[in-house]
Amino acid sequence: MLVMWFETAGTMVHHIVNKISGATGLIQFMPVTVRSPGTTTGQLRQMNNVGQLDWVKRYLVSYWGRMNNWLDVYCAVFWPTVIGKPDDYVIKSDKVARQNPALGLNKELDIHKGEIREALLKSVSLQYKHLFE
Repeated sequence: MLVMWFETAGTMVHHIVNKISGATGLIQFMPVTVRSPGTTTGQLRQMNNVGQLDWVKRYLVSYWGRMNNWLDVYCAVFWPTVIGKPDDYVIKSDKVARQNPALGLNKELDIHKGEIREALLKSVSLQYKHLFE
């Protein structure tokens, strides 16, 4: 749920589309990525939340056994090569950093795995801060 919540910017809207990358749906399937499981982003937009969950499962099952914690689950969706890597592992991609400014907390054009953890935790704590006051 955390992955879907974060990827839809807290909306859980199943037909949400990233205007920059074309990523679509609950886990922001990239147009190229979604072809492998056998659908399209257009078809995903037509599905409801429950219908998309089948595709989320189909996608994540390929990483089963490699995901050991909640951050690995998120990384399977965001950048699978990060699964199981230490927090200082760096994604060196200007394009990815520009498309995901919420994750590049150091404001450089790279993303450290630890920054992904930080961004997710910060997002959740801001959203639910009132529960802890």
